[in-house]
Amino acid sequence: MPFTLNCNGRLLVADRPLIMGILNATPDSFHAASRIASVQEAVDRAGRMLEDGATFIDVGGMSSRPGAAMITAVEEIDRVIPVINGIMASFPATYVSCDTVYAATAQAAVAAGAAMINDISAGKFDSDLFKVLPELKVPYILMHMPGKPADMQRFTDSYGEDVVTAVFDFLGEKLIQLREAGVNDVLVDPGWGFGKSVAQNYALLKNLNAFSNLGVPILVGISRKSSIWRPLGITAAESLSATTALHLFALQQGADVLRVHDVKEAMQAVHLWELLKE
Repeated sequence: MPFTLNCNGRLLVADRPLIMGILNATPDSFHAASRIASVQEAVDRAGRMLEDGATFIDVGGMSSRPGAAMITAVEEIDRVIPVINGIMASFPATYVSCDTVYAATAQAAVAAGAAMINDISAGKFDSDLFKVLPELKVPYILMHMPGKPADMQRFTDSYGEDVVTAVFDFLGEKLIQLREAGVNDVLVDPGWGFGKSVAQNYALLKNLNAFSNLGVPILVGISRKSSIWRPLGITAAESLSATTALHLFALQQGADVLRVHDVKEAMQAVHLWELLKE
C-alpha cells in the first residue's frame, strides 16, 4: 500500500515496496558475508546498496541471531555511531535506520543523522525507549520476538494453536501503547525467525496480508534465515535464490519493506512483482 513516513522532518513518500539494506557492524552476525571490518568498508558497502536501489540502510551493532548474547548500549554506540557518521558524510540524503533495543543508542543514532529506529524487542529491554521515541521524531519498526535472542527458540510452544493471531494481537497492543505515547509513524515486523519454528515462520509468511489490518506498513525480514536454508539442506551463503523466491511471495502477500542482505536481487523481485501486478 502507498505510505508516508516523517523521518525527522523529511517526508518519505512510498508508492511501491522499498528495500532496506542490512549493514552489520558486528563480529558475529549469522551471515558472515554481511559483516564489516571498518568504517570505510561500511561506507563503501552502503554506497553499493544505494546504487542497487536501497532506500534505507539498517546499521546494527548487536547480533540477534539465535543464541546471541546482548551487549551494552555503550559498546553498541561505539560500533554504530562511527558507521552512521561515515554514511551520512558520504551520502547525506540517505535514510539510515539504526537497529537497536536501547534508548541511549537511539538518541545517539538520530543525533548522528539516523532517520529510523528498528527495535527487535518492541520496547521490552529498555523501558526508556518508548519514552524517548516521541522526541526523536523518526519512524519506529515494531517487531515481535518472545524472550531474548539467547533463549527465544524456547518459546515456540507459547502461541497456542494460531501463531498468526498471537503475533497480530501482540503487535496491535504495542501499537496502541506507541500511539498513546505520541509515536505515529510505525512499521510492523512479525519477526520471522525470532522465536518461531519453521512451520510457524511459514504460517506467518503465508498469512502476511492479515497484518495489513493493523493499518501500518509491513516490514519483512527473511533474508538468508535458517528457515529458508535448513529445509533445503544448504547454507546461508547458498540461499540467495531461495530468499529471492520468498521475497516475491512476501510482496504478493502485502510486504511494504524488505530488509535484505542482497539489495540488487531484492529490487529485481520488486520489478517482477510490479510486472505481475500489471
